[in-house]
Amino acid sequence: MNEALASEAAHRHCQSLQDALGRFRRQNLGQIIAWGGHLAAVLPVGGRLLAAGNGGSAAQAQHLTAELVGRYRDERPARSAIALHAETSSVTAIGNDYGFDQVFARQVEAHGRPGDVLVLLSTSGGSANLISAAQTGRAAGLRVWAMTGPRPNPLAEAADETLCIDADSTATVQEAHLVAVHLLCEAFDLASATPAPAVRRAPGAAAAQAAALRRRMA
Repeated sequence: MNEALASEAAHRHCQSLQDALGRFRRQNLGQIIAWGGHLAAVLPVGGRLLAAGNGGSAAQAQHLTAELVGRYRDERPARSAIALHAETSSVTAIGNDYGFDQVFARQVEAHGRPGDVLVLLSTSGGSANLISAAQTGRAAGLRVWAMTGPRPNPLAEAADETLCIDADSTATVQEAHLVAVHLLCEAFDLASATPAPAVRRAPGAAAAQAAALRRRMA
């Protein structure tokens, strides 16, 4: 009986992820391509990506920064990306002195510059420390992107742009966020490899990137 229940749960989990990725593929690939192109315009000229999350979303945010500082797949120059939650001394000092709601906002104020990108991940979209970071980032002139679960949620409203995963399960949202992180890195690499700005703006360039990402998801 336990094996049967486990098998049924596993099938439900896989189906939930498959459904969420199907919606993601239909609705969000264009957004990921645009984000990758934006990063390709910002990071190579000295811009910085800041990222943060709580719990499992912290791991996803740190995964993103690691791929940019290191590499996703193809060899390229290192790019500046900082996972704010990984700054343990800063997090604990700020939490102790200012409160947990300020652990990311204070770092955004310190490290963020106009034109930088702030990526915030939250399955619920309700984390006060991420909402505060989004508000601080926008006030400082950063471009704020959020990855969340379903709309409506406060973080989606606080960010400049939000990729919302339509799924009931927290695990499914996190797993879809990981796919989004990888596709963002791939879109960034493809846009970075474009030899000149004129080519990046050429008709059909976005369609070619979308086709490449779809092939990767097939």
